[in-house]
Amino acid sequence: MKKILSLLFHRVTIIAIAILAQLFALVLMIGRFSDYVPQFYGFFTLLSAVVVILIATGREKTAYKIAWIIPITLFPIFGGIFYIMLGKPRTNRRMQRKMHKLKSLGQRSLPSSAPIIHRLALIDAQAANQARYIQNHGPFPVYEHSESHFFPLGELAFESMLEELAKAERYIFLEYFIIEEGIMWNRILEILVEKAKAGVDVRLIYDDVGCLFKLPYGYDKQLEALGIKTERFHPLTPKLSATLNYRNHRKLLIIDGHTGFTGGINLADEYINAYEKLGHWKDSAFLIKGEPVWSLTNMFLAMWEYLRDETSPLENFKPQNPPVQGTKTGYIQPFGDNPLDGETVSETVYLNLISRARSYVYITTPYLILDSEMLTALCTAAKSGVDVRIITPYIPDKPIVHAVTRSYYHLLVTSGVRIYEYTPGFMHSKTIVADDEVAVVGSINLDYRSLYLAFENGVWMYQTPSVLEILDDFLETLAVCQEITGKRYADVGTIRRFSWSLLRLLAPLF
Repeated sequence: MKKILSLLFHRVTIIAIAILAQLFALVLMIGRFSDYVPQFYGFFTLLSAVVVILIATGREKTAYKIAWIIPITLFPIFGGIFYIMLGKPRTNRRMQRKMHKLKSLGQRSLPSSAPIIHRLALIDAQAANQARYIQNHGPFPVYEHSESHFFPLGELAFESMLEELAKAERYIFLEYFIIEEGIMWNRILEILVEKAKAGVDVRLIYDDVGCLFKLPYGYDKQLEALGIKTERFHPLTPKLSATLNYRNHRKLLIIDGHTGFTGGINLADEYINAYEKLGHWKDSAFLIKGEPVWSLTNMFLAMWEYLRDETSPLENFKPQNPPVQGTKTGYIQPFGDNPLDGETVSETVYLNLISRARSYVYITTPYLILDSEMLTALCTAAKSGVDVRIITPYIPDKPIVHAVTRSYYHLLVTSGVRIYEYTPGFMHSKTIVADDEVAVVGSINLDYRSLYLAFENGVWMYQTPSVLEILDDFLETLAVCQEITGKRYADVGTIRRFSWSLLRLLAPLF
């Protein structure tokens, strides 16, 4: 009974009721025009036609356009109005100004990387072009690498995170999609509270939808009372709005501007295998020390200003006691991706990496939901003789999304791409490595939500020791994976194949 009452009064239930009430009111309004059916039908059909034209001529990806055009065509009375309400975000001038700040704030204090790109161009012109693109549109500079480390498991990263948090002297910044009370978060929270009491500036951003069933309502206020400045990203409200579809999927932990963590892990127990949720949870994280962490710091502070309307002088956060840096080896470039600025940074970085690969491209991702450009790039690389391999989960966290992932297997395998599923459990790591030279690690999944609808972050690296760490982890993981062959697809029934095709067609709307 207590669980039933809790569910009934959960804010998700209340918000869902409010949204249904809005839809019911819309139906009633339409009913008022029942005496004018021809005129009403004609007006909304014309509206849907105009919307289809706008979608077809817009800048969105082709798959996204098709996913909307089909239901609008099938349901012309409601399709157009629903796209206007939910399909495209409406940003007022105030929000547009804030979005511009979100992209430009950090650039004012970040160093110019023109000299470094010049030196990189002498080694590899294509790598220099990639770094230049990220600098212009990420928009964060490339650095000469000094120190980083790839953690092949979340539990290994967790121990390092606790060690580094204990050393914090000035500030700790955290930005995560999911936080959940348990062993991992509780141990981190203990340190945060202790540091806040000691005068350390502790700030936290978490995604409201990501934590919807993970944290109690008003948890941000509880943290504020403990001395931790807290912001919820795009709080869920009882209002039909496309803006709520845009989430903050970033994973950032920054300490004093000189030590930073990113990668796939959130702050919940399954990410460190403290309990078994979907078999063994295979994840990864990435530690950076030195100058590149300043880009992560700027990324966080820009998001903080966007959410809090609180300007923080960036010079106040410059590292004062940076760790001793080792010998510079290779290049490293953290970057961010903003879904509302019209630039698909994450996808472009991935496409460039795949298209320039000469020997191999190895990818780990929990979701494999591809648009035509990414699908073509992977298939073309494989057909050209590049060894393209992708590891996805065997045990799904979202059955429908996993079905869509599997619907791409046949197209990829018949083109020469080798697909593997991680049989011990769930693969949540997000990495791509190529040719022993270049890699990307971060929060970016290979699906529409990550590439087009979420605020993401990643780290591009070239000829750093961590590139080989990522490669070694991929090869070791293959030993506990099963390969997907064309024969397995031949055994799939016609109905399932059709359902996969339908799901793949509508995948951009998930």
